Amino acid sequence: MDRIITWIKQDLMRLKALECAASLNLPDGYIAAGFVRNLVWDHLHKKSISTPLNDIDVIYFDDAALNSDNDKVMEAELVRLMPEVNWQVRNQALIHIRNGDRPYLNIRDAMRFWPEKETAVAIRQLESDTYECIAAFGFESLFQLLVTHNPNRSRDIFDERVSSKRWLTHWPQLTVYCPSSS
Repeated sequence: MDRIITWIKQDLMRLKALECAASLNLPDGYIAAGFVRNLVWDHLHKKSISTPLNDIDVIYFDDAALNSDNDKVMEAELVRLMPEVNWQVRNQALIHIRNGDRPYLNIRDAMRFWPEKETAVAIRQLESDTYECIAAFGFESLFQLLVTHNPNRSRDIFDERVSSKRWLTHWPQLTVYCPSSS
């Protein structure tokens, strides 16, 4: 999405984070979740100061590296490169085990199991000043300021996240949307 890439290019912290993540050369590696979602919501709420990130989620898909120790090694390298950030690296090829899902096929398929659809967005640096932004469910609801329950996850998990992350306080124009599962 062009607007997201334009906004990313105006954010020096996010540009540096994308450069650091790209330096790892992770297979199908992206920075995801709040890194993109919060940026969009901040811009649509016309915030002059970015909402602080609790962490930066680096995701990748490598079904040949099924040892979670690899994630810790990658986190340590990112901390070395950019210590002011709380990094979380997760190989999405492993996450289905924790979640009790069928094995995920690829990065987009893994994101289709995240609790809210608007969080299932990611961006990566392909080369200097070139970026790719993806969304498992498209970008429309993100730009409509919706927080949509993903029926692939329990409603309880979704409700707990909406409450604990205080999204409606940070971004009061958001609307929680829970389509029926029928």
